[in-house]
Amino acid sequence: MEEAVSDGVAEQRERLMESLRIYGGHYADLSRRFATWLGLHSTDATAVLEIAAAEERGTPLSPARLSERISLSTGATTALLNRLEAAGHITRAREHSDRRIVTLRSGAHIQERADEFFGPLADRLDTAMSHYPPQFLEQVEAFMADLNITMGNHLTEQDAVAPRSLRSPAEVTP
Repeated sequence: MEEAVSDGVAEQRERLMESLRIYGGHYADLSRRFATWLGLHSTDATAVLEIAAAEERGTPLSPARLSERISLSTGATTALLNRLEAAGHITRAREHSDRRIVTLRSGAHIQERADEFFGPLADRLDTAMSHYPPQFLEQVEAFMADLNITMGNHLTEQDAVAPRSLRSPAEVTP
C-alpha cells in the first residue's frame, strides 16, 4: 500500500516537474524576446529585470546580490553594470547610512518598457487565474514556496559538498 502511494506521488511529481520545466522554457524564451525588444544582451536584460523587480518588492539589490541572482562573477557583474549605467538603464546610488553599500535602481523608462512588453501577458495571466478560487491560488503559492525552499536547501547542501569545479561562476570567484 505504501509503495502504491509512493508511486502515485512520484508520478505526480514527474508530471508537475515537467509542467514547471515547460514553464521555465517559456519564461526563458520570453526573457530572450524582451532582451531583443530592448536591444540588450539577454544577460543584461535579465539583470535589468532583476533590479526592477527587487525595486518593486521594496528590496533594491546591491551589486553583490545581483551577482548571486544572475550567477555572474563580481568582475562580470561590474562590467555589466557599467554597460547598463552608461546606457541609462540603471543607476548606482549610495542611499544607506553605510556609504560603502551601493543600491541599484532601474531607469524610469525600463519599468515603462517592461510594462509595455509584459502588460498583455499579465492581463492573460490574470484572466487565467480568475477561473480559480483565491484559496486554491493561495495553496499554489504555498506549494511553490515549499518547492523553492526545498530546491534552495538542496542547492545549499550541494554547495557544501560540491567540488569547486561544479559550482556556478559567481561561487568560484576567489
